[in-house]
Amino acid sequence: MANPTGHRKLLEQLHADGIRYLFGNPGSSEEGLLDEITRFPEIRYIHGLQEAAIVGVADGYAQATQRPAVVQLHSGVGLGNGTSGLYHALRKQTPMLVLAGEAGVSVDAMEAHMAVDLVGLARPVTKYATRAIHPGSLLRLVRRCLKVAATPPWGPVFLAIPQDVLDQPNAEPVIPTLVPETRVVPEPALIARCAELVQGAANPVILMGDGVSHAQAHGELAQLAEVLGARVYGLMASEINIPWTHPLYCGLTGHMFGEGSQARVQDADVAIICGTYVFPEVFPLLESPFRSDARIIHIDLDAYAIAKNHPVTLGLVSDPKLTLRALADSLTDHMTAEQKVAAAARAATIGAENARSRADTLEQDRSRRGLVPLYMSAFAEELAQQLPKDAILFDESLTHLPELNRWLPPATPGTFFQTPGGTLGVGIPGAVGAKLAHPERTLVGFTGDGGAMYTLQALWTAARYRVGAKFVVCNNHSYRLLKQNLVDYWSDLGIDSAAFPPAFDIGTPDLDFVALAEGHGVPGQRVARPEQIAPAIKAMLTHEGPYLIELVLEGNVQRPDDPVRGACTGEVPCS
Repeated sequence: MANPTGHRKLLEQLHADGIRYLFGNPGSSEEGLLDEITRFPEIRYIHGLQEAAIVGVADGYAQATQRPAVVQLHSGVGLGNGTSGLYHALRKQTPMLVLAGEAGVSVDAMEAHMAVDLVGLARPVTKYATRAIHPGSLLRLVRRCLKVAATPPWGPVFLAIPQDVLDQPNAEPVIPTLVPETRVVPEPALIARCAELVQGAANPVILMGDGVSHAQAHGELAQLAEVLGARVYGLMASEINIPWTHPLYCGLTGHMFGEGSQARVQDADVAIICGTYVFPEVFPLLESPFRSDARIIHIDLDAYAIAKNHPVTLGLVSDPKLTLRALADSLTDHMTAEQKVAAAARAATIGAENARSRADTLEQDRSRRGLVPLYMSAFAEELAQQLPKDAILFDESLTHLPELNRWLPPATPGTFFQTPGGTLGVGIPGAVGAKLAHPERTLVGFTGDGGAMYTLQALWTAARYRVGAKFVVCNNHSYRLLKQNLVDYWSDLGIDSAAFPPAFDIGTPDLDFVALAEGHGVPGQRVARPEQIAPAIKAMLTHEGPYLIELVLEGNVQRPDDPVRGACTGEVPCS
């Protein structure tokens, strides 16, 4: 019997690797694959109307499952449209395999219509990019890509597959992809040295990122923080790496200005960095923000991240879960009684400060319950009352994040995902993908009015496949984050507060998100007054299928002469 074509063998390989969905937007150079998948019920095709939107759906699915998602895009035009989503996946470290078709290796020299260097286009926004040019290595490359995507640090990978490679008979064996084990811990002597560097710290800090969550090291990070009495800050931390309700969690450093990160580490005598690099800001400092005598330990499975930008005292390429546990145990065994007392007292002080700050801001929130335009806190307080305990939030509320998280503080791993910044439009599609991964759980996705317009087409995907995610569009009629950043820019340059550029406002004409949602097959309602909040949330949560609330919110921006400026911005959640 003749060997099946590459189309069939590709699907068999994906099935062998546990792939249940192929997310995509169809094109003419992938027609054979799309025809074959109609005869392959083991993998379901999830159709998106626009490439950035469907990449976002796949991204949310991969985050929620912690396994690679597979995306099909169409040639150079489809890949080009999807690059913003791939950039987000690269920064977020989302495991993902993106496939794009093209006419064929045999017609390369013709430079035909839609011909482009797909690998060159994908390389800047992926962890690895390559092209299949022979049917005898198609599945080998698929397995290589899946392995690279799922090996820490996770990330998106790209494979270009010409149609004539897929059309030919393929005799390659289908075998499951092997992902290397990375559960490694430093030798005892290195753990002992690390403990010596940390022991006796008077003002320690821990800087953590999503590498902690990917290693399932949540408990070990909390254990180390408690042993040391250390403040914990998140850098590019878009998942729950430590419960945000933990007394020692002090919020995010932000991703815009280096001065914000510097203020949190400049007095630390010990800094432990884990699962991230330092520092992921748009406008970073060139000089090190740490004290010259600070002892800096970096623990990560990503060797490239260690000492990437600033010197460290000790770098350990190792598994965060095993290494943090070994370090915490070593400190527990070797810290003196006086050091343990000092650490406990320090932890108590930090916890009390954070509790007071949270109590103050919650009281401020309560004073705004009846105001119009609405504050996010009024909506978040009611949502916290009605949401099931195991609900999942997928967040892109940006400047409204602090209020949302005060009332719905992320605490349980796997129940909260947010954008790390850099790409708008991840909230709606990410919620669709995460709900697809957990159809039995309530999932609410938040986005802004600006971000929603980037990938609104994902609502159609939710309606088409009856994915019952719930959506909240935070409509403050502006690019509020840009306004906040401009205020900081004015302050840094000593410019008197001025008028915001007209392009920062998007309220004229007014966007009708309920009508836009209904046009994509998703019902919804607008909420603009306090008395509308509770019934709207009930309607959203009890509706069978996807549902959208357009939440009309205030868009205030604090100016340099405001005495409370910087107390609660979208960059750093209030603790």
